[in-house]
Amino acid sequence: MGTQSTVRTATPPKAAPPAPPRGLAALGHWLARRRLVVLLITLAALVVAVPFGSDVESRLSEGGITAPASESARADALLNTRFGGGSPHLVLVTSAGAGVDDPKIADEATALTDRLSRERGVVQAASYWTLDKPATLRSKDGRTGLIMVRLSGDEDEIRKTAARIVPEVVGDQGSLKVTATGVTAVRMEIERISEEDLNKAELLSGPLVLIILLLVFGSVVAASMPLAVGIFAVIGSFVILRILDMFVQVSVFAVNITTALGLGLAIDYSLFIVTRYREELARGRTVHEAVGESVRTAGRTVLFSALTVAVSLSAMLVFPMYHLRSFAYSGIAVVILAALGSVVVLPALLAVLGHRIDSLNIRRLFRRNAKAAAATSDTEGFWHKLATAVMRRPVPFALAVAAVLVALGLPFMRATFGDSDDRVLPASSPAYQGAQVLREQFDNRESSPLNVVLPDIDATAAASSGKVADYAKQLSTVPGITRVDTLTGSYSEGTQVAPPGPASDRFKGDRGTWLSVVSDTEPYSDRGMDLVKTLRAQPAPDHVLVGGQAALLVDSKDTIGEDLPWALGIIALSTIVLLFLFTGSLLIPLKAIVLNLLSLTATFGAMVYIFQDGNLKWLVGDFSVTGMLDIDTPILMFCVAFGLSMDYEVFLLSRIKEEYHRTGDNISAVSWGLERTGRLVTAAAALVATVLLAFATSSLLPIKLLGIGLALAVIVDATLVRGVLVPAFMRLAGRANWWAPRPLARLHEKIGLKD
Repeated sequence: MGTQSTVRTATPPKAAPPAPPRGLAALGHWLARRRLVVLLITLAALVVAVPFGSDVESRLSEGGITAPASESARADALLNTRFGGGSPHLVLVTSAGAGVDDPKIADEATALTDRLSRERGVVQAASYWTLDKPATLRSKDGRTGLIMVRLSGDEDEIRKTAARIVPEVVGDQGSLKVTATGVTAVRMEIERISEEDLNKAELLSGPLVLIILLLVFGSVVAASMPLAVGIFAVIGSFVILRILDMFVQVSVFAVNITTALGLGLAIDYSLFIVTRYREELARGRTVHEAVGESVRTAGRTVLFSALTVAVSLSAMLVFPMYHLRSFAYSGIAVVILAALGSVVVLPALLAVLGHRIDSLNIRRLFRRNAKAAAATSDTEGFWHKLATAVMRRPVPFALAVAAVLVALGLPFMRATFGDSDDRVLPASSPAYQGAQVLREQFDNRESSPLNVVLPDIDATAAASSGKVADYAKQLSTVPGITRVDTLTGSYSEGTQVAPPGPASDRFKGDRGTWLSVVSDTEPYSDRGMDLVKTLRAQPAPDHVLVGGQAALLVDSKDTIGEDLPWALGIIALSTIVLLFLFTGSLLIPLKAIVLNLLSLTATFGAMVYIFQDGNLKWLVGDFSVTGMLDIDTPILMFCVAFGLSMDYEVFLLSRIKEEYHRTGDNISAVSWGLERTGRLVTAAAALVATVLLAFATSSLLPIKLLGIGLALAVIVDATLVRGVLVPAFMRLAGRANWWAPRPLARLHEKIGLKD
């Protein structure tokens, strides 16, 4: 028998199947597979959302600048509910060529006053002609008299009443020419112009944004993606504001910040998603793989960036004024929707388009096509060379830029804060023109008295005992006070100048009484605020509450001063925690706070130099110089600008961190991180600045200030800070950039954000 030998051939081991995608990568693959379902659901939601949110502006409130629990707010609430009195909501400036004392003019003006007093929603209408012709309601030239109108209800009811009656009485009324001004008329004009300017800004910024996107992407299809996400975010935010308004008061001016932030952030986020998607296609990935990788990398960064921006904006929730809280509501809503649109809706769109993302390519008209652009992403371009040059001499570069920014910020040291009045309106506004007549032709501020409320006193007993009269005489001697009206008559310079009359009954309610204190002082001025403090310090016969426009400003400043440290603390602490979770570093979050604050110095200095001092009108457009800044605007600007700065910080750090983990070389990581994000961050900043500068064309001073200030903050942050200060700092810190104490390092291993 022969021996049999068995020859066995070795079978090569089968390659292990690729691990299934997890986390955000799995989400990206799922969105690619279910792309049509996602897009149909989105389209259906938009069909419902458009009609529901389209009238959001008409439903929101226009007030909210006062702290509800403040002394002035409580005083004005008591005047409204218990006495039906207080400062007039409307002041009708009534002019006549024949003079206010002409019998025919007097008859017509009296008839107009009586007609107003009978209107639904009018508590009181009194005028020069119905109050025994007091000199304080007659202009210096004798051609203008005032009609003071007090309305009933809350802010929204007052606005509706004013919107109904003002068009009926302004203009030519027989021999009279009537102009409406006063607090409510001014607010109505601000709201009207704000809506017009918003539409104008959208029409102006839309084509410019599309042109910039075309230059960045080189493709009409790719450029349209960020705009689609922006529209989704803005419409969705309008719906959220409409729903929120059912439960809390929301300021109508939140709509402006919603549009600006919605377009800006949606374009930012989708810009990074689309760019990463095109890079992955250029590396040879399939459409589904490219979508999954884009969501895993750029999508993760977008979500983290959105979280940091939302937390920064949430700091405004600590303030009790719903005007500021509304900006937080709208900002957080639009950030969430911009991120949702970029990470959910946009990937589904990309999966449908596939390689057609580069369709209608216009770059061939210039230099290169999109694929060539993606292929050259590893070349040492401008941003790599800039970072390398800065890191060769980090100290001189850092000191020079820091010195420039600090110098630009020095004007803010003399900032003075006030509140918005008629002077924020353009000179063509009737409410502004009427208010100017009051300033030039009337010595007293009849339209903005201080209201001193004695809520608990027995009015009848106090009047008969002389307590009210003595208190009124005492207040009338305070410098700056020209007259005090109350239950027992009128007083000036410590003397009774008029006995009680029919109009005196308005000073008495079911309980308590009040005094109307007329001064010769502009309410929103340092003298006006000092006068409030002087009145509050006067000895009184009972518990006293002082209200009125000047008092509201004093209380708003005090409230903001008390709550501001909490807001800043929220921003600082959240920045440190979130960036630590993102990077695992203790130094980088501290660096981010310092550099972001430094980047805002130029913005805050410009606020004072341009808008408080009145410089550069030829560049930014004409406006009225009041010598002060609106007290809310710096807070809003700080929270929004800090959030946008963190937006760019996160995008830059994500690529630097990716390179550092790959190479372990700090200098190379910073250079390549800046190279791969520099062009995108610059493009994103240009797009956001374009949207914001469109708002700077507004004829309303606060919106103009906000547009220019935020645009400047974005430009400075994306150029000087990201291009110079960040590389210089990270070069000087070296490996310490990524250091954390051992306990914190272990904590980051457990709960930190992983790739």
